[in-house]
Amino acid sequence: MKRALILRHVAFEDLGSLEPVLLGRRFGVTYAEAPTADFAALDTVDADLLVVLGGPIGVYDTADYPFLEPEIQLIARRLAAGRPTLGICLGCQLMARALGARVFPSGLKEIGWAPVRLTGAGRQSCLAPLAEAEAKVLHWHGDTFDLPAGAVHLAETDACRNQAFSLGAHALALQFHVEATAAGLESWYVGHTAEIAATPGVSVGALRTDSQRFAAGLATRAGAIFGRWLNDAGL
Repeated sequence: MKRALILRHVAFEDLGSLEPVLLGRRFGVTYAEAPTADFAALDTVDADLLVVLGGPIGVYDTADYPFLEPEIQLIARRLAAGRPTLGICLGCQLMARALGARVFPSGLKEIGWAPVRLTGAGRQSCLAPLAEAEAKVLHWHGDTFDLPAGAVHLAETDACRNQAFSLGAHALALQFHVEATAAGLESWYVGHTAEIAATPGVSVGALRTDSQRFAAGLATRAGAIFGRWLNDAGL
């Protein structure tokens, strides 16, 4: 059985709609809770797949969250070994930092359902389903990053140029969320209540309405995106 190791930062930000894709491919899925993980003991290079999920902290917050340093080192070793790695939101930023790029506050919050604009390379990549006119993803971040050296720029928005990148066939990093489900987001509304309240123009009611409208379509596209990427990565 193939093994997927999932680095999770908060309990309610999980694999969402991507987990059934892995189970359908007969992956064994193991979550490791990053804030309390013993990174020296994690068998990350040998795992067939590493997925690094999101969370409400910054990559640069290492003084408050010292586990970030060994986590970044772990991701760097994994990427250097050319092993399949997927990062989402914070996970994307951790991958960028592990590849030597700068991660920093963007100066604004991008929260809610909106499209991304694919680059030419993005339209040829596994993200192609997001080029459809009605396609929307969930944005939930206030940080951004410089594109790592050697990475391929795949997607952007007006508010945030670097929304996705790939590195070879083995690494995919997404600033936005493709895994989010309407049911799963009910826990996000509780866990992120302070951030929602502090962000002008964002409310639980509006997020819930848009989630009911767009989440099912995203789940279908996420399955296609993830399935193609796993194929390209040899999984």
